[in-house]
Amino acid sequence: MNRGDRGTTNGTSSPNGVGTALAKAPSDRYKWIALSNTTIGILMAAIDGSALIIALPAIFRGIHLNPLDPANFSYLLWVLMGYMLVVAVLVVTVGRLGDIFGRVRTYNLGFVIFTVASAFLAFEPWHGSPGALAFIIVRMVQGIGASFLFANSGAILTDAFPAEERGMAMGVNTIAGIVGSFVGLVLGGVLASIDWRLVFLINVPIGVFATIWAYWKLEERGIRTPSRIDWTGNVTFAAGLTAILVGITYGIRPYGHDTMGWTSPLVLSCLIGGVVVLAAFAVIETRVSDPMFQMSLFRIRAFTAGNVASLLAAIGRGGLMFILVIWLQGIWLPLHGYSYSVTPLWAGIYLLPFTFGFLAASPLAGALSDRYGARYFATGGMILAAASFGLFLVIPVNFSYPVFALLALTNGVAMGLFAAPNMAAIMNSAPAEHRGAASGMRTTFMNTGMPLSMGVFFSLMIVGLASSMPSTPYKGLTAHGVPTASAAALAHLPPMGYLFASFLGYNPMSQLLGPRVLGRLSPSSAATLTGKRFFPTVISGPFHDGLVVVFVFALVMCLLAAAASWMRGEHRILESARYVGTAPGAPTEAPVATDVNQVAVDSVELPFPEEASVGSGGANRTPSIPR
Repeated sequence: MNRGDRGTTNGTSSPNGVGTALAKAPSDRYKWIALSNTTIGILMAAIDGSALIIALPAIFRGIHLNPLDPANFSYLLWVLMGYMLVVAVLVVTVGRLGDIFGRVRTYNLGFVIFTVASAFLAFEPWHGSPGALAFIIVRMVQGIGASFLFANSGAILTDAFPAEERGMAMGVNTIAGIVGSFVGLVLGGVLASIDWRLVFLINVPIGVFATIWAYWKLEERGIRTPSRIDWTGNVTFAAGLTAILVGITYGIRPYGHDTMGWTSPLVLSCLIGGVVVLAAFAVIETRVSDPMFQMSLFRIRAFTAGNVASLLAAIGRGGLMFILVIWLQGIWLPLHGYSYSVTPLWAGIYLLPFTFGFLAASPLAGALSDRYGARYFATGGMILAAASFGLFLVIPVNFSYPVFALLALTNGVAMGLFAAPNMAAIMNSAPAEHRGAASGMRTTFMNTGMPLSMGVFFSLMIVGLASSMPSTPYKGLTAHGVPTASAAALAHLPPMGYLFASFLGYNPMSQLLGPRVLGRLSPSSAATLTGKRFFPTVISGPFHDGLVVVFVFALVMCLLAAAASWMRGEHRILESARYVGTAPGAPTEAPVATDVNQVAVDSVELPFPEEASVGSGGANRTPSIPR
């Protein structure tokens, strides 16, 4: 017997595949084991992702790649977005595999893949373009492992915890992701200052320990639903989403004489073709017997509203981290005397108020939403996030840090109010036998929103920069004696180059001017141009123009997310989702084929907690059909 199948002896099952013994919760000890292990998985993946952001300057120097060369922009974009692309494409399929073969099995496989890929990245031997390509490919392999972890962690928690505790559990898990994102910023700065390879090497012992622990302790408590893999749906979904994200990636790059590539035939073909293929995917999923995307779940209002809110929130906030890192590393920290070599580390430290705000709000909101529902917490969180973006609009580029920290804290609180309640509400609305697919679909919406947000944020920022970029640096350079021809060439550097120079914590002036131009200038002018203040001062005005556009967009997205969250309705839990996995003694496989549409539409939803308590067996309840 596989360890993932331990703990099952006897039990009965109802015709729809949900065991009659399901109301019996597992031991308190097991649910905490499940929570701690899944938290390690989410924490490890989150730390790795954000540590990479801070370590990118050291990585590019380590593999001898110039990030300011326009020919290398694609490498930088794919390092950032390739991982997210893989996760977004695969996470639903992996969730479906968890429903079929067992969520614990597929979750454990994710630890193995992620750990092996991390070890390879730590010892990658190549440099230049081959090194960058190898780095991108292995990062995408890491994304495969992360998709196994993300897709199944929510389902494992839902199997382990009773309905009235899931908000708390999801809150802890979500905190791990957010805390990991900010811890990674600091840890990445510390490790990259020693050796960039340590950023990935640190994952190896953690991954080995977590893999052994998961194999030893986690139990297969979910209902497995035997079915065939929907290969047609998988291929069309992957092709459509990949095409759209590739189009967004190359839309940010310069094209011909344009600052961005949205008019490129390649970009237009990818975007239009991707939408057409995804439309075909939606049709296919309604006609196959075992669909990859359980389209019937969208007939449950709480499931649909929660996922739409999650997508909009991710689009509105997904690129925020990159914009704030650019703001701090490229402008604020140098203006306040920090050398470019230490700005990545200090950017992570100065962003910690986001973590504190999230830590303060998320556990409390998750626990309270178990009793009062997600609607008010999630909606209020998005409204508060919109308000914080509105306030970010009015502070200057060279801000007072206490004001910035207060706004960062407010934004963290807002996301804490939204994340855990929304996640728990989505999972509570899904039938027990489709928790893996539901968790994968939820993660897909969120992870699709992240690269979309990056593409939109970068595009809007480049638009803002392009409006005043050529004239501003030209005036500054010529005022300090740079020949007009050299100043004109530098002023017309693609805005993306300035943006990524700021993002990577580079001072591009010494490299772009070169010793020949600098040698013709007076010592004082050369020192000024290559000092800490010239480049941030030149870019701050155009950067503020971009910030205004970006924060207005984020504000609108958060308000739309609030509206979607409100539409989820009152606090209700799908009856078949109320129970904890399978009770010890109940079979883990549904013995009778289940009509997915019938489960999603006809399963009873009940008000909670006033009219029922978990384990009461369904007596004296007033059923209502999902709206």
